[in-house]
Amino acid sequence: MRGLLVVNPAATTTTERVRDVLVTALSADLAVETVITKGRGHAAELAQRATETGIDVVITLGGDGTVNEVANGLLRDGPNPDAPALAVVPGGSTNVFARALGYSASPVEATGELLAHLREGRSRRVGLGHARWADQSRWFTFCAGMGLDAEVVGRVERKRSGGRGNSAGLFLRSGVARYSAGAGRGHPRITLDLEPDRAAAAPADDDSAAGADREVDVVVVCNTVPWTYLGDRPVRACPEASFDTGLDLLALRRLHLSSLLRITGQMLTGDRGPHGRNVVLEHDLDVVRLRAAPEAPFQMDGEYLGQHAEVTLTSHPAALRVIA
Repeated sequence: MRGLLVVNPAATTTTERVRDVLVTALSADLAVETVITKGRGHAAELAQRATETGIDVVITLGGDGTVNEVANGLLRDGPNPDAPALAVVPGGSTNVFARALGYSASPVEATGELLAHLREGRSRRVGLGHARWADQSRWFTFCAGMGLDAEVVGRVERKRSGGRGNSAGLFLRSGVARYSAGAGRGHPRITLDLEPDRAAAAPADDDSAAGADREVDVVVVCNTVPWTYLGDRPVRACPEASFDTGLDLLALRRLHLSSLLRITGQMLTGDRGPHGRNVVLEHDLDVVRLRAAPEAPFQMDGEYLGQHAEVTLTSHPAALRVIA
């Protein structure tokens, strides 16, 4: 079996020692080639090339951004049953995708789990989300967001580019700072258009987006659970989300501090997830269209992608084979 190990040396917890341990372990079972990425977009190029050169599995050592790039490279021409499988070893700060697949947060422990899966021939197909905006399109593995969520991601990216380390505390401080500055309040409002349309079946007092008010201040779309982690604690924005169903959605009609604090607590404790009159929570959607006037910030898999007036998100079942 031929493998390609894609290493992002800039990822938060990726070190030469971890890389060397991983290469040594993989070499016992794979003819493995190791490539260290040189910058943004390189991992996607490597994965696309792997689909053309007979590679059986592409393994990432990096964070969720590296995983996203490799997934997009493998799916450059759409889902392909003959494409290489994707395997992940956590090397970033959060590693949502790897942990959602059941891997340990420790790269050493995850390497052992990956080797066991490879030896047993264990793999599965997972559904992914796909986004289109303006003249661009891209796949996402676990989440997308518009509004305050994306504002915070953008702020964190700017701080990290200035040399700050990534951490749960940095996200919390950035979220408080953006809220205090008025992010998400007032305009732009975000309009939801969901398929299948829930309006016909929804009772008049339903809190779902099928009610009369489809305008919200912030939207999070999840392809799995959790949405993210706060340290070691999973944040369950959409508790029913799964790689085996369509897209799930959490939106807040209005951003009020009291509501944000209550919903944050609900996401961190218990299995019910966010609820209340200010909450829109939808499960197993085929298509989610988000429209903002004039524009609103947008992110996917923890990467800030700028301000956009309209984004269409679609669910693609069994899009990618993963080792898990």
